[in-house]
Amino acid sequence: MKKFALVLMVLVLAMGMVFAGGKKETKAADNTVTLKWALWDLASTVYYQPLIDAFEAANPGIKIETLDLGSAEYQTMLSTQLTGGDDSIDVAMIKDVPGYATLVNANQLLSLNDFVKTNKIDLSQYAGLADQVTINGNLYELPFRSDFNVVFYNKDLFDAAGVAYPSNDMTWEDFDALARKMTSGTGANKVYGSHYHTWRSMVQCAAFLDGKNTALTPPYDFLKPYYERIIAQQKDGICMDYAELKTTSTHYSGVFYNNSVAMMQMGSWFIPTLIGQIKAGKTEVQNWGIVKLPHAVGTKAGTTIGTITGVAVSSASKHKDEALKFVSFICGEAGAKILAETGTFPGILNEDVAEILAKMEGFPADANSKEALQVYASFLEIGYNPKVSQVEQALNRSHDNIMTMNCTIDEGIATMTAEVKDILGK
Repeated sequence: MKKFALVLMVLVLAMGMVFAGGKKETKAADNTVTLKWALWDLASTVYYQPLIDAFEAANPGIKIETLDLGSAEYQTMLSTQLTGGDDSIDVAMIKDVPGYATLVNANQLLSLNDFVKTNKIDLSQYAGLADQVTINGNLYELPFRSDFNVVFYNKDLFDAAGVAYPSNDMTWEDFDALARKMTSGTGANKVYGSHYHTWRSMVQCAAFLDGKNTALTPPYDFLKPYYERIIAQQKDGICMDYAELKTTSTHYSGVFYNNSVAMMQMGSWFIPTLIGQIKAGKTEVQNWGIVKLPHAVGTKAGTTIGTITGVAVSSASKHKDEALKFVSFICGEAGAKILAETGTFPGILNEDVAEILAKMEGFPADANSKEALQVYASFLEIGYNPKVSQVEQALNRSHDNIMTMNCTIDEGIATMTAEVKDILGK
């Protein structure tokens, strides 16, 4: 009986320890905060999981749950889901400025001002982008990704022509002269000195680099010399015809891949794509490099046009403190380095990040290409305005008419000025 009682006592104590342990684990689980992160293309995007893993390792009390809303209708679906104070989403990716404007107008995003001030977040590290998405003194997103324009050039074509490579400190006049020097041949052997895709940004945004004008500041007379330069190149056969590019839906990558173009202005997102195509043997280009975008006279080299992908906190979130911690992590230096390791360009582009990007397999080994990764200042293609979508449409219409020569440059500029003034009520 004594032995039985002793065994029973041991079993009871053991069970008590198990239950105690179980209660302890449940309590820990109950204290864990789960944040829902709205994003797009989870399966095909390489940086989401590394960011989540790194954050959760540094913050064991917070878990990240993803909500993939798809790419095509992302902003519409996000806005719909947040309507009516839905608190199921804590953190959201912001795809573009028009989408940002929609969410801010609907009061669906939390102002980050107090958090930025309390945590002494240095907004200057975003090369001016944070200032450009500050609305009436309030910042609602932090730059997460920021692709920016550079000039891609074909080293083999320059070598064959005996012409020195472009530099990181060119004005637009220097670029024009170099493009003319690099144009040669006819027919199938034609080499164009420059190439401009059909986006309006390929022409108009060069006029924003002095910081004096924007896509939202009509009248647009300041655009005239930039259109004059491109139209002159088009007439002289220095670049491909805009109307032909539009009607044939020619993609910018194709003309660069087949050695038809010596220099091409394009976003930094094309870098990993080009590297991948070369590795797969799907392009004739083998030796290439990049340099900084040309700049206006009196403007510092490294001033460029950028696009922003932001991250914001839902104003309805029940876990705002934890959500803010996550946003500051993935948009800070730690997140920037993780993005760079995947060949993705983050919102922060300092020397350390540039060093990581320059080490990606297949990136040009020359010093100029590495230097081109460092941005002095970046201007958005179009800034915030409640009617930004309408303005964008008006600018695109006039751009098409000018570039296809359906109207004169003066007529096109007059039309876009009148239409945008009417939209903005000026």
